[in-house]
Amino acid sequence: MSDLEKKRDRILFIMNPKSGTMQAFRYLAGMLQMYSDAGFYTSVLMTQASGDAREFAIQYASEVETIVVSGGDGTLNEVIDGVITAETPVRIGYIPSGSTNDFASSVGLPKSIMDAAEVVLTGKPQTFDVGSFNGRYFSYVASFGAFTSTSYSVPQNLKNIMGHTAYVLQGIRDIVNIKKIHAKIVTDHGTPNEEIHEGDYIFGAICNSTSVGGLLKLDTFDVDMNDGMMEVLLIESPASLIELNEMVRALLDGSLDAPNIQFFSARDIEVDIEPGTHWTLDGEYEEGADHVEIHTLQSAIELIV
Repeated sequence: MSDLEKKRDRILFIMNPKSGTMQAFRYLAGMLQMYSDAGFYTSVLMTQASGDAREFAIQYASEVETIVVSGGDGTLNEVIDGVITAETPVRIGYIPSGSTNDFASSVGLPKSIMDAAEVVLTGKPQTFDVGSFNGRYFSYVASFGAFTSTSYSVPQNLKNIMGHTAYVLQGIRDIVNIKKIHAKIVTDHGTPNEEIHEGDYIFGAICNSTSVGGLLKLDTFDVDMNDGMMEVLLIESPASLIELNEMVRALLDGSLDAPNIQFFSARDIEVDIEPGTHWTLDGEYEEGADHVEIHTLQSAIELIV
Protein backbone atom coordinates (compact mmCIF):
# COMPACT_ATOMS: atom_id res chain seq x y z
CA MET A 1 0.00 0.00 0.00
CA SER A 2 1.40 3.41 -0.99
CA ASP A 3 1.80 6.33 1.42
CA LEU A 4 -1.01 8.14 -0.42
CA GLU A 5 -3.38 5.21 0.03
CA LYS A 6 -2.54 5.09 3.74
CA LYS A 7 -3.33 8.81 4.08
CA ARG A 8 -6.70 8.30 2.42
CA ASP A 9 -7.65 5.77 5.07
CA ARG A 10 -6.69 8.02 7.97
CA ILE A 11 -8.51 10.83 9.78
CA LEU A 12 -6.97 13.01 12.46
CA PHE A 13 -9.77 14.02 14.84
CA ILE A 14 -8.92 17.11 16.93
CA MET A 15 -11.45 17.89 19.68
CA ASN A 16 -11.70 20.78 22.11
CA PRO A 17 -13.68 19.05 24.90
CA LYS A 18 -14.41 22.37 26.67
CA SER A 19 -15.87 24.12 23.66
CA GLY A 20 -19.35 25.66 23.86
CA THR A 21 -21.72 23.77 26.14
CA MET A 22 -19.33 20.79 26.13
CA GLN A 23 -21.90 18.56 24.41
CA ALA A 24 -19.72 17.24 21.58
CA PHE A 25 -17.77 14.91 23.86
CA ARG A 26 -20.96 12.93 24.48
CA TYR A 27 -21.13 12.08 20.78
CA LEU A 28 -17.47 11.14 20.38
CA ALA A 29 -18.03 7.38 20.40
CA GLY A 30 -20.83 7.68 17.86
CA MET A 31 -18.72 9.82 15.54
CA LEU A 32 -15.77 7.44 15.72
CA GLN A 33 -18.06 4.48 15.02
CA MET A 34 -19.42 6.32 11.99
CA TYR A 35 -15.93 6.84 10.56
CA SER A 36 -14.87 3.30 11.41
CA ASP A 37 -17.90 1.87 9.62
CA ALA A 38 -16.93 3.95 6.58
CA GLY A 39 -13.51 2.32 6.56
CA PHE A 40 -11.40 5.02 8.18
CA TYR A 41 -8.74 4.67 10.84
CA THR A 42 -9.23 7.65 13.15
CA SER A 43 -6.72 9.07 15.61
CA VAL A 44 -8.10 11.36 18.33
CA LEU A 45 -6.24 14.21 20.00
CA MET A 46 -7.77 16.35 22.77
CA THR A 47 -6.71 19.95 23.29
CA GLN A 48 -5.85 21.06 26.78
CA ALA A 49 -4.57 24.58 26.22
CA SER A 50 -4.59 27.36 23.66
CA GLY A 51 -2.34 26.53 20.72
CA ASP A 52 -2.66 22.76 21.03
CA ALA A 53 -4.83 22.38 17.93
CA ARG A 54 -2.37 24.37 15.84
CA GLU A 55 0.56 22.24 16.97
CA PHE A 56 -1.38 19.02 16.33
CA ALA A 57 -2.15 20.16 12.78
CA ILE A 58 1.46 21.12 12.09
CA GLN A 59 2.80 17.85 13.45
CA TYR A 60 0.39 15.39 11.83
CA ALA A 61 -1.02 17.07 8.69
CA SER A 62 1.41 15.19 6.46
CA GLU A 63 0.18 11.83 7.77
CA VAL A 64 -3.52 12.16 6.91
CA GLU A 65 -5.74 13.34 4.10
CA THR A 66 -8.44 14.76 6.39
CA ILE A 67 -8.35 16.63 9.69
CA VAL A 68 -11.69 16.76 11.48
CA VAL A 69 -12.10 19.59 14.00
CA SER A 70 -14.65 19.49 16.81
CA GLY A 71 -14.77 22.81 18.63
CA GLY A 72 -15.61 26.46 18.19
CA ASP A 73 -14.34 29.02 15.71
CA GLY A 74 -11.19 29.52 17.77
CA THR A 75 -10.26 25.84 17.55
CA LEU A 76 -10.93 25.85 13.81
CA ASN A 77 -8.74 28.94 13.49
CA GLU A 78 -5.85 27.12 15.14
CA VAL A 79 -6.17 24.13 12.82
CA ILE A 80 -6.33 26.34 9.73
CA ASP A 81 -3.25 28.25 10.94
CA GLY A 82 -1.46 24.95 11.52
CA VAL A 83 -2.40 23.47 8.14
CA ILE A 84 -1.23 26.55 6.22
CA THR A 85 1.95 26.76 8.29
CA ALA A 86 2.66 23.07 7.60
CA GLU A 87 2.29 23.74 3.86
CA THR A 88 0.67 20.32 3.47
CA PRO A 89 -2.50 19.88 1.38
CA VAL A 90 -5.13 18.39 3.67
CA ARG A 91 -8.90 18.51 3.76
CA ILE A 92 -10.59 19.97 6.83
CA GLY A 93 -13.89 18.71 8.23
CA TYR A 94 -15.57 20.95 10.80
CA ILE A 95 -18.00 19.86 13.52
CA PRO A 96 -19.10 23.17 15.07
CA SER A 97 -19.58 22.84 18.82
CA GLY A 98 -18.81 26.35 20.07
CA SER A 99 -21.18 28.94 21.49
CA THR A 100 -21.68 30.97 18.31
CA ASN A 101 -20.10 29.15 15.32
CA ASP A 102 -20.07 32.10 12.91
CA PHE A 103 -17.97 30.37 10.30
CA ALA A 104 -20.11 27.24 10.30
CA SER A 105 -23.24 29.36 9.81
CA SER A 106 -21.62 31.14 6.87
CA VAL A 107 -20.75 27.92 5.01
CA GLY A 108 -24.07 26.21 5.81
CA LEU A 109 -22.89 23.39 8.07
CA PRO A 110 -25.59 21.62 10.13
CA LYS A 111 -26.06 22.66 13.75
CA SER A 112 -26.53 19.05 14.83
CA ILE A 113 -23.22 17.52 15.89
CA MET A 114 -23.90 14.11 14.33
CA ASP A 115 -25.20 15.68 11.12
CA ALA A 116 -22.08 17.82 10.87
CA ALA A 117 -19.94 14.73 11.52
CA GLU A 118 -21.68 12.95 8.65
CA VAL A 119 -20.85 15.83 6.28
CA VAL A 120 -17.21 14.73 6.54
CA LEU A 121 -18.25 11.54 4.73
CA THR A 122 -20.98 12.82 2.41
CA GLY A 123 -19.95 16.40 1.70
CA LYS A 124 -17.68 17.83 -0.98
CA PRO A 125 -14.39 19.70 -0.49
CA GLN A 126 -14.61 23.40 -1.31
CA THR A 127 -11.86 26.00 -1.25
CA PHE A 128 -12.09 29.12 0.90
CA ASP A 129 -10.08 32.30 1.31
CA VAL A 130 -8.09 32.93 4.48
CA GLY A 131 -6.85 36.23 5.87
CA SER A 132 -3.34 37.01 7.08
CA PHE A 133 -3.08 39.48 9.97
CA ASN A 134 0.56 40.55 10.33
CA GLY A 135 1.44 36.96 9.48
CA ARG A 136 -1.16 35.23 11.66
CA TYR A 137 -3.97 33.52 9.79
CA PHE A 138 -7.70 33.91 10.40
CA SER A 139 -10.61 32.18 8.72
CA TYR A 140 -13.41 34.72 8.92
CA VAL A 141 -12.84 37.95 10.88
CA ALA A 142 -10.32 40.39 12.30
CA SER A 143 -12.03 43.16 14.23
CA PHE A 144 -11.46 46.03 16.67
CA GLY A 145 -13.67 48.25 18.81
CA ALA A 146 -17.19 47.56 20.10
CA PHE A 147 -18.20 43.85 20.12
CA THR A 148 -14.53 42.92 19.59
CA SER A 149 -13.94 41.78 23.16
CA THR A 150 -17.28 39.95 23.32
CA SER A 151 -15.96 36.53 22.34
CA TYR A 152 -13.01 36.42 24.72
CA SER A 153 -14.40 38.53 27.59
CA VAL A 154 -17.50 36.40 28.21
CA PRO A 155 -16.56 33.89 30.92
CA GLN A 156 -16.46 30.28 29.68
CA ASN A 157 -18.94 29.09 32.30
CA LEU A 158 -21.43 31.74 31.15
CA LYS A 159 -20.92 30.66 27.51
CA ASN A 160 -21.56 27.05 28.57
CA ILE A 161 -24.78 27.93 30.38
CA MET A 162 -26.26 30.62 28.12
CA GLY A 163 -24.65 29.99 24.73
CA HIS A 164 -25.43 32.70 22.17
CA THR A 165 -27.42 34.76 24.69
CA ALA A 166 -24.21 35.46 26.59
CA TYR A 167 -22.75 37.13 23.49
CA VAL A 168 -25.85 39.26 22.98
CA LEU A 169 -25.77 40.49 26.58
CA GLN A 170 -22.08 41.32 26.34
CA GLY A 171 -22.64 43.06 23.00
CA ILE A 172 -25.30 45.30 24.54
CA ARG A 173 -22.86 46.25 27.28
CA ASP A 174 -20.25 47.08 24.63
CA ILE A 175 -22.67 49.50 22.92
CA VAL A 176 -23.29 51.28 26.21
CA ASN A 177 -19.54 51.68 26.74
CA ILE A 178 -18.68 52.86 23.23
CA LYS A 179 -15.18 54.28 22.84
CA LYS A 180 -14.10 55.86 19.58
CA ILE A 181 -10.81 54.80 18.01
CA HIS A 182 -8.96 56.85 15.42
CA ALA A 183 -7.77 54.80 12.47
CA LYS A 184 -6.59 55.20 8.89
CA ILE A 185 -7.44 52.34 6.54
CA VAL A 186 -5.77 52.07 3.14
CA THR A 187 -7.09 49.39 0.80
CA ASP A 188 -5.30 47.88 -2.21
CA HIS A 189 -2.40 50.32 -1.94
CA GLY A 190 -0.60 51.05 -5.19
CA THR A 191 -3.42 49.76 -7.41
CA PRO A 192 -6.14 51.59 -9.38
CA ASN A 193 -8.57 50.46 -6.67
CA GLU A 194 -6.71 52.17 -3.82
CA GLU A 195 -8.96 53.92 -1.30
CA ILE A 196 -8.24 55.75 1.94
CA HIS A 197 -10.67 55.84 4.86
CA GLU A 198 -9.80 57.80 7.99
CA GLY A 199 -11.91 58.72 10.98
CA ASP A 200 -13.02 57.97 14.51
CA TYR A 201 -14.56 54.52 14.58
CA ILE A 202 -16.38 52.55 17.24
CA PHE A 203 -16.03 49.31 15.28
CA GLY A 204 -14.06 47.91 12.40
CA ALA A 205 -14.04 44.42 10.88
CA ILE A 206 -12.23 42.77 8.00
CA CYS A 207 -14.19 39.60 7.38
CA ASN A 208 -14.93 36.67 5.10
CA SER A 209 -18.21 35.64 6.66
CA THR A 210 -21.93 36.41 6.83
CA SER A 211 -21.90 36.61 10.63
CA VAL A 212 -19.58 38.46 13.00
CA GLY A 213 -19.48 37.69 16.71
CA GLY A 214 -22.95 36.19 16.53
CA LEU A 215 -24.25 39.75 16.59
CA LEU A 216 -23.75 41.35 13.17
CA LYS A 217 -25.37 39.61 10.19
CA LEU A 218 -24.19 40.18 6.61
CA ASP A 219 -26.27 37.43 5.00
CA THR A 220 -28.31 39.95 2.98
CA PHE A 221 -25.17 40.83 1.02
CA ASP A 222 -23.51 38.82 -1.73
CA VAL A 223 -20.51 37.67 0.30
CA ASP A 224 -18.31 35.29 -1.72
CA MET A 225 -15.95 33.45 0.61
CA ASN A 226 -13.63 32.38 -2.21
CA ASP A 227 -13.27 35.48 -4.41
CA GLY A 228 -9.88 36.68 -3.17
CA MET A 229 -11.49 39.62 -1.37
CA MET A 230 -12.32 40.53 2.21
CA GLU A 231 -15.36 42.55 3.24
CA VAL A 232 -14.57 45.67 5.27
CA LEU A 233 -17.12 47.05 7.72
CA LEU A 234 -16.41 50.39 9.42
CA ILE A 235 -18.73 52.14 11.86
CA GLU A 236 -17.91 55.77 12.63
CA SER A 237 -18.59 57.25 16.04
CA PRO A 238 -22.15 58.68 16.04
CA ALA A 239 -22.32 62.44 16.54
CA SER A 240 -25.77 62.40 18.10
CA LEU A 241 -28.38 60.17 19.67
CA ILE A 242 -30.27 60.21 16.37
CA GLU A 243 -27.21 58.86 14.51
CA LEU A 244 -26.76 56.22 17.21
CA ASN A 245 -30.38 55.09 16.81
CA GLU A 246 -29.99 54.95 13.02
CA MET A 247 -26.83 52.89 13.41
CA VAL A 248 -28.47 50.39 15.77
CA ARG A 249 -31.47 50.05 13.44
CA ALA A 250 -29.25 49.47 10.40
CA LEU A 251 -27.27 46.80 12.26
CA LEU A 252 -30.36 45.03 13.58
CA ASP A 253 -32.15 44.88 10.23
CA GLY A 254 -28.94 43.95 8.40
CA SER A 255 -29.23 46.76 5.84
CA LEU A 256 -26.13 48.66 7.04
CA ASP A 257 -27.92 51.69 5.60
CA ALA A 258 -26.77 54.50 7.87
CA PRO A 259 -24.56 57.58 7.28
CA ASN A 260 -21.86 56.40 9.69
CA ILE A 261 -21.60 52.82 8.35
CA GLN A 262 -19.22 51.95 5.50
CA PHE A 263 -19.17 48.54 3.82
CA PHE A 264 -16.93 47.58 0.90
CA SER A 265 -14.54 44.89 -0.38
CA ALA A 266 -10.76 44.83 -0.79
CA ARG A 267 -7.93 42.36 -1.30
CA ASP A 268 -5.24 43.99 0.87
CA ILE A 269 -5.85 46.29 3.83
CA GLU A 270 -3.39 48.40 5.83
CA VAL A 271 -4.52 49.86 9.14
CA ASP A 272 -2.76 52.58 11.15
CA ILE A 273 -4.53 52.74 14.47
CA GLU A 274 -4.28 54.16 17.98
CA PRO A 275 -1.58 52.45 20.09
CA GLY A 276 -2.98 49.88 22.52
CA THR A 277 -5.97 48.96 20.35
CA HIS A 278 -6.58 45.23 20.64
CA TRP A 279 -8.17 43.00 18.03
CA THR A 280 -10.10 39.76 17.84
CA LEU A 281 -9.17 37.08 15.30
CA ASP A 282 -11.95 34.51 14.86
CA GLY A 283 -13.19 35.20 18.37
CA GLU A 284 -9.78 35.02 20.05
CA TYR A 285 -7.80 37.87 21.58
CA GLU A 286 -4.98 39.32 19.48
CA GLU A 287 -2.65 41.97 20.84
CA GLY A 288 -2.77 45.05 18.66
CA ALA A 289 -0.08 46.93 16.78
CA ASP A 290 0.14 50.51 15.55
CA HIS A 291 0.34 49.24 11.97
CA VAL A 292 -1.52 46.17 10.74
CA GLU A 293 -1.31 44.56 7.31
CA ILE A 294 -4.08 42.21 6.26
CA HIS A 295 -3.85 40.19 3.06
CA THR A 296 -6.27 37.79 1.41
CA LEU A 297 -4.96 34.31 0.59
CA GLN A 298 -7.33 33.05 -2.09
CA SER A 299 -8.38 29.38 -1.96
CA ALA A 300 -5.99 28.79 0.94
CA ILE A 301 -7.91 25.94 2.58
CA GLU A 302 -10.12 23.05 1.48
CA LEU A 303 -13.15 22.55 3.71
CA ILE A 304 -15.70 19.74 3.40
CA VAL A 305 -19.20 21.26 3.19
